[in-house]
Amino acid sequence: MQKICGFAFLFFALLSPPGLFSQQQQPVPPPVNMPQRQDNAPDVPSDMQKNMEKKANEQRQAELKKDTDKLLKLSTELKQYVDKSNENILSLDVIKKAEEIEKLAHSVKTKMRGEN
Repeated sequence: MQKICGFAFLFFALLSPPGLFSQQQQPVPPPVNMPQRQDNAPDVPSDMQKNMEKKANEQRQAELKKDTDKLLKLSTELKQYVDKSNENILSLDVIKKAEEIEKLAHSVKTKMRGEN
């Protein structure tokens, strides 16, 4: 019985595809007809990407204009509040207006740097 099992194993090993019982496997080459993607290739075509960047810059510029217009308005209002007050009275409106100007100025600075 042991001879039959050994013979069956040898027979099966000889008829099996090459490499079935070996530990090492041959690397599989990539398909020939498929172009390989480079790691540094952009996901978006360059014309489309440039167009998106241009639109983003235009939008940022429009936001900057709107924010600077608002800064001018707020600073004019702040000056009016300060002109109406005296050395003994500082209105709560003046402090709120100054804080609003500070936040808006920080936002403008961030947008000018290209940060979001």
